[in-house]
Parts: sequence; structure tokens; C-alpha cells
Amino acid sequence: MAQAAEAAAGAGVGEGRLGLTTPRYVARSPGVSSIRNVPVDWAVLQVIIVLFVATLVRSSLGFGEALFAVPLLAMTMPVEEAAPLAVLVSITVAFLILLQDWRSVHARSAGWLVVFTLLGIPLGLLLLRTVSESAVKGILGAIIIAFSMYSWTGHHRHTWKDDRFAWLFGFHAGVLGGAYGMNGPPLAIYGALRGWTPEYFRATLQAYFFPASLASMAGYSFAGFWTPAVTHLYVVSLPGVVIATFLGRSLHRRIPGPRFIRYVYIALSAIGAVLLLQAITGWSKVLR
Repeated sequence: MAQAAEAAAGAGVGEGRLGLTTPRYVARSPGVSSIRNVPVDWAVLQVIIVLFVATLVRSSLGFGEALFAVPLLAMTMPVEEAAPLAVLVSITVAFLILLQDWRSVHARSAGWLVVFTLLGIPLGLLLLRTVSESAVKGILGAIIIAFSMYSWTGHHRHTWKDDRFAWLFGFHAGVLGGAYGMNGPPLAIYGALRGWTPEYFRATLQAYFFPASLASMAGYSFAGFWTPAVTHLYVVSLPGVVIATFLGRSLHRRIPGPRFIRYVYIALSAIGAVLLLQAITGWSKVLR
């Protein structure tokens, strides 16, 4: 066993948590994960289920899948690989939604958001390597919860009539997307502040996610995070992603307008809570 591991290392083959036979993944024993001793088929099935549910959330509300998918995927693979896998799924979902609902896109808003996101992505990639992830997630989680609670309770009734602040939300979305694959929260907040209808909200965010995610994926590829294992998991998860996208569209059409924006605030609050929990967990590990 030890000799086999040494031979694999000498050939430049690494070990990953899913035990996939790729240049980055090799199992320590047949059918067993190299880290958590989870059968390979079950580990892959976990990824497929997570991406299916995440896609259902994204297709129903227009955002939110990365904050659901990445933490759960990180239980079976490094976050540096979970993030690009989530971005590949984001590209696919956005493309499928735009094929059906491109007429509902607010093109001007999406364009400004994308332009400033492209400026924020390089900073996000730098943050991924240099800044405490727990600190960023803790601050972001607190801000998201505060905004959601404030808006949900009806204190915020004013909506913006133009895109003068699109640069601010687009830039922050790029930073967070480049670092942690979570562009969604700033965009959802912006859509809520703009007062978009559910149809505009969902379609316009996809018009943003498609080019922005392509740019993020290019960054991950340049940084060496797009590995053969990521591609393999994307391919085996693709049928479930496609099915969930169409199911989500059906669910979206059943949600009345006023209730939809309430669900957006609920989703944002949940995302903020997850981020705070991740931050607290990260800090507790550091203090041990």
C-alpha cells in the first residue's frame, strides 16, 4: 500500500477526497475515498444530490445555489475545487434559463453589473489566497442578515429607478465570486432595491451570471483550480442539473410577486446565517 502511494506520488498523481482516478485523485484502496473512507459511488452521489438541490434553488429564485452547494461540497472535496464546480453549474443553469426567458432580461442593468464584476474578480482571487476567509464571511453574513431583516419587516419601501449604484454591487459581486464563488447576495440585494418583478429578477440575474461565471471560470483555470476531477463531477452531475433547472422554472411561475420578494429576503437571511456559522466554525478552529 505504502509502495503504491509512493509510486503514485512519484508519477505526479495526487490524492483527493472523492477517490476519483484522475491526475488529482487516486483512491487508497479500491472503491474507497482517500480521506474519509467513503465509497466512491456514494461520494459522487452526494455531489449529484447537492448540485440537484442547489440548482432547484437557483432556478426557482434566481440565485443562492453557491452558498448552499459550496459548503456541502467542501465536505467531500477541497473548497478550491468545490467553488469552480459550483461555477460550472452556474454557467449551465444561466444558459438554460436564458434560452427560455431572455425576453425578461433587463439588459442595461445586467450589463453594468457584469462590467464592474469583471473588475472585482482579480481582487477576489487575491483574497482567496491572502485574506482570512472567516473574517470576510463573518462581516458579509452580518451585513446580509441586517439588510434582510430591515427590508423584510417593511422598513425599506423605496426602490431605485436607475442603475447609478450598479457599479458598487457589481464590483462586490465580482470580489466575492472570484474569492468564494458567491456572487449572488450583492445581486439579490440590488434586484430587491431596484424593485424588479420576479420575472425580471430571475432572468436579469442569469444574464449577469452567465458572462460573470465564464470570467470566474477563466480565473479558476488560470489559477490551476479547474482540474480533471472537477470536470468529471460536472459531467456526471449534468443530467440532474438540467432536470432541476426545468423543475425550478415551474416552481418559479407558481410564486406570486409579493411572496417572491419575501422568499428572497428569507433566502438571504439563511445565506447570512450560513456565512456566520462558517465564520464562527473557522475562528473556533484557529483558536484551538
